[in-house]
Amino acid sequence: MISAGIIGGAGYKAGELIRLLINHPDVEIAFVNSSSNAGNKITDVHSGLYGETDLVFTDQLPFSEIDVLFFCTAHGDTKKFIESHDIPGKLKIIDLSTDYRIETGDHDFVYGLPELNRRKICAANHVANPGCFATCIQLGVLPLAKHLMLNSELHVNAITGSTGAGVKPSGTSHFSWRNDNISIYKPFGHQHLAEIKQSLTSLQNSFRSEINFIPVRGNFSRGIFTTTYLDCKVGLDEIKRIYEEYYADHSFTFITDKNPDLKQVVNTNKCLIHLEKHNDKLLIISMIDNLLKGASGQAVHNMNLMFNLEEKVGLHLKPSAF
Repeated sequence: MISAGIIGGAGYKAGELIRLLINHPDVEIAFVNSSSNAGNKITDVHSGLYGETDLVFTDQLPFSEIDVLFFCTAHGDTKKFIESHDIPGKLKIIDLSTDYRIETGDHDFVYGLPELNRRKICAANHVANPGCFATCIQLGVLPLAKHLMLNSELHVNAITGSTGAGVKPSGTSHFSWRNDNISIYKPFGHQHLAEIKQSLTSLQNSFRSEINFIPVRGNFSRGIFTTTYLDCKVGLDEIKRIYEEYYADHSFTFITDKNPDLKQVVNTNKCLIHLEKHNDKLLIISMIDNLLKGASGQAVHNMNLMFNLEEKVGLHLKPSAF
């Protein structure tokens, strides 16, 4: 059995990660660390897990008892934690924050998008889990980058559920404001753009196009629905062949001929992609669950790869659709 520890156990991502791991046949959770909830039952915070676990939050860090450590910490906190604690070198780490997603010379974290870096992830000791928007947008265009077809600006509109803003209510996430409402934020300057550009450039070195990204706050709880369009003169049949070929060996990304809806992926680790041509414009619809394929589900996928498990184990999840 793989023994797992979790740092930062009180948020939405941690709740989903705990749910996945307690139902994973090859994993046992050794501890869930939360300084603000030490001594409280997991179910006091994650009430949807009643009857599933008797685990209690701890402020202890028994690194010697675990094989893998998940960070569900706020952005910036993972790096601070690692720099201030003596973590065993052989311990595998999966970080769900932004801290190590950009490749630099001062860390060895592998960018954890399996559809891009599966071989590297299999050999990695440290993995930086991608962002939710970044995952959804990249999966929509990676096949084009591989075939050097990203030669015009990308226009991206992506709407996300309120869980993407975290568990603590804010002025733009609490029910009274979010319900029956919609707004944009961080237009053209979202922090996930850096990792998107890094990935696309790794496949298409000549990629220099602008990514005109408009993030939208949706009035629903979870899921990301992305529409991307760009100039493309290649016929639709050939484009579909390119996409199906790229994702043929990947277990969670699928090309659908029918125009999909968000509920088909909510509560799953899937990404669905739909392609259309409108004259010389290629329209790409991609969608994921922001807490699963965009966070905790992808983290478990990465763990499966790092420990040489079948990559879908623990991730056979039913969507919330009827």
